[in-house]
Amino acid sequence: MRRLIGVAAVICSAAMLLAALLQVSQAAADASWKSKVDPWVLATAESNKSAEFLLMLTEQADLSQASSMQTKVEKGTFVYHQLQAVAQRTQSDLLADLEAAGIEHQSFWIANMIWVKGDQSLIEKLAQRAEVSHLFANPAVRASQPAEAAISQQLLAPTTIEWNINKVGAPELWNAGFTGQGVVIGGQDTGYDWDHPALQAAYRGWNGRTTASHDYSWHDAIHEAGSSCGADSPVPCDDHGHGTHTMGTMIGDDGGSNQIGVAPGARWIGCRNMNAGWGKPSTYAECYQWFVAPTDLNNENADPAMAPDVINNSWACPPSEGCTDPTVLLSVVNSVRAAGIVTVHSAGNSGPSCSTVRDPAAIYDASFTVAATDSGDNIASFSGRGPVTIDGSGRMKPDISAPGVGVRSAIPGTSFGSMSGTSMAGPHVAGLIALLISARPEIAGHVDAIEMVVTRSAVPLTTSQGCGGDSSTDVPNHVFGYGRIDGPNALTQLYHSLELVKSGPASVLQGGTAAYNLTITHFDPISETTAVVLTDSIPTGSSFVTATLPFTREGSLLRWHFPSLNAQESRDISFTITVPLTASGIISSPPASAGSDQVKTVFSDGQIDTAIRKLFRYYYPVFIKD
Repeated sequence: MRRLIGVAAVICSAAMLLAALLQVSQAAADASWKSKVDPWVLATAESNKSAEFLLMLTEQADLSQASSMQTKVEKGTFVYHQLQAVAQRTQSDLLADLEAAGIEHQSFWIANMIWVKGDQSLIEKLAQRAEVSHLFANPAVRASQPAEAAISQQLLAPTTIEWNINKVGAPELWNAGFTGQGVVIGGQDTGYDWDHPALQAAYRGWNGRTTASHDYSWHDAIHEAGSSCGADSPVPCDDHGHGTHTMGTMIGDDGGSNQIGVAPGARWIGCRNMNAGWGKPSTYAECYQWFVAPTDLNNENADPAMAPDVINNSWACPPSEGCTDPTVLLSVVNSVRAAGIVTVHSAGNSGPSCSTVRDPAAIYDASFTVAATDSGDNIASFSGRGPVTIDGSGRMKPDISAPGVGVRSAIPGTSFGSMSGTSMAGPHVAGLIALLISARPEIAGHVDAIEMVVTRSAVPLTTSQGCGGDSSTDVPNHVFGYGRIDGPNALTQLYHSLELVKSGPASVLQGGTAAYNLTITHFDPISETTAVVLTDSIPTGSSFVTATLPFTREGSLLRWHFPSLNAQESRDISFTITVPLTASGIISSPPASAGSDQVKTVFSDGQIDTAIRKLFRYYYPVFIKD
């Protein structure tokens, strides 16, 4: 009897252990798939019985080869075909299953992902698939616009050239013949009132006379009704006013007394990514995808050659409204940059505290992020500050600043009004980029080079706010970035230039040696300079010892010859002299000089005076016995 009881106890214990193990195993399985799903998706599916989400696949296209390509069309075509090939190959099984089950979905290739709408059961099944990396939230997100609401649609008396356009020096570039001609600016926003008197002439779809064709110049990413534009509008439409205002700052000119745009000679194309001011990660992604390879109005016959050179993005996707994963659009924006398109982003209006640049896509390294300043080059109180902490990167943001307080531009209809916000600052940067590309067309597609020209030429602005450990002299910093954009200075940075820096000792001991160091840097966005010659001379009253090889010497002159210096390349050179034991006073080393086939002679700053320190001799007493 006791033995039977013992066996039963063992069986019972084993069953309990098995049940416990099964529970642990199930909990582990649940944790595994749930870790791939944004909490917003799970919570929304539970409360609403379904949720929208972006299903990201694990495999993403390798776009690294694009960086070595020389033209924007080459980059864009390669990126388009590479992205499409990966999406078509890896999404086929998923798309077939979704189609068979009657599930609402939309395939994307700008990143390898699929928009899906489904219930909790579907979410679990999809998250458990090996080829699925993550399910991102796809909530409706309101456009960032706290500052402009206070004075929105305020009608102002027209002027000729607006203060903000003069502030960034755009008229000086116009006078030099560079108005943005040959350049295409893209904008994704609340839409655009394309036939506004200040916008119509620059719209790429307008033939300049009587008719318009919106193929390749307009796309509507809003597929549901809910505003005055309806769904899938076949013509450019703005149901809010925000987009029209931003486009006016980029290209606006009514041919009369309203010169409101930085680059009036550029053409523009547009995509509506918000429905009455509300967008989603999927609508932002759809516009980005269309910009990389614009299509006709039937969404067919995509052509990367029709892509814009720069895109303005005056919107944000905050976690407070559902974008709980800051990487939701990271792959998308990286793809756009790889295609040779500069993507300008407003820093957001969540200032003045530090680490308030916190929303996609302004937080990304691939985004060129813009803070807002006023007419006195003060930072706007609402302008977002860095560093970026939402993704743990500590990244410095913003990158650059531009006017964003009291900016007068177009509003739907035939009117003009003033708005404030980083939304107003970003378009100035997009416009400046158009001016620079019109001045040097071969720079198009070279995103790093374009951004370098804009940042290196900016008016440096400092801050004592201390965000990210900034000192009061740091440039760049987490408030202004590199400073406020400066068009005329950017134009000078657009072409070959040489910078020569020379240093030497403040003093040298009698009979000692002194070393002089020179650094020559070639500044050009994309091209090398050839036949570079650097010349310096041995200071009078000293003797030559040695120098960086190879060099030539003719009397007191030293020369270094370089067949070429690449874009942004620097070379460090040094030479050493000795001074006699009997020398006194100072020795002077005159400025060094450098030139090349492309650059006239430049000089280092001033002569270097080196004081000669006396060599002290000690005489020991001699004792003589009496």
